[in-house]
Amino acid sequence: MKPETVFQPLKLGEKVREIRLRHQWTLDEVGRRTGLAKSTLSKIENEQVSPSFDVVQKLAAGLDIDVPQLFVSSSTEPVSGRRAVTLKQQGKPHPTRTYEHELLATELSQKKMIPFKSTVHARRFGDFEDWVRHSGEEFLLVLSGTITFFSEFYEPVSLQQGDSIYYDAAMGHVCVSESEQDAQILWVCTPSGDLTI
Repeated sequence: MKPETVFQPLKLGEKVREIRLRHQWTLDEVGRRTGLAKSTLSKIENEQVSPSFDVVQKLAAGLDIDVPQLFVSSSTEPVSGRRAVTLKQQGKPHPTRTYEHELLATELSQKKMIPFKSTVHARRFGDFEDWVRHSGEEFLLVLSGTITFFSEFYEPVSLQQGDSIYYDAAMGHVCVSESEQDAQILWVCTPSGDLTI
């Protein structure tokens, strides 16, 4: 039996640097492309700050990739017969102003789906600067509490514990917590195109 390959958890700053260097871009060039200050980009690359989701969206747009691609390895090594166990509260934290994400199974590269749990802090649509949208599809399951799911082309829908929704993530979408306690949800998203994660 071949020993299982051990994958290290991905660091966002390393991923940003990897993409920048692959395209032979300077920090100044990435700054122009993303609208972010050179000093901010340097801090991100050196893991000195945890960027908000708004900043992550600007990074993805400026680097011409989908948001989920910032959180997965670009390794192309073939894999088979693998598994990943993420114990309770042991995922990789990624807090934002409106959500507190916990990325799951981060030690695996080449995932074809990206699972993460989120605590929904937002209480109203106005807590978001704009719609969240990115390529691929998403599945959302409410683990606890009640949320209102807003989407660009449909009426808002109320979802309670055990309810789920599957949707095109390129359609603008956000969700807010309606319960007294912050709602907890499970998200599973797929990357776009032929990308293997």
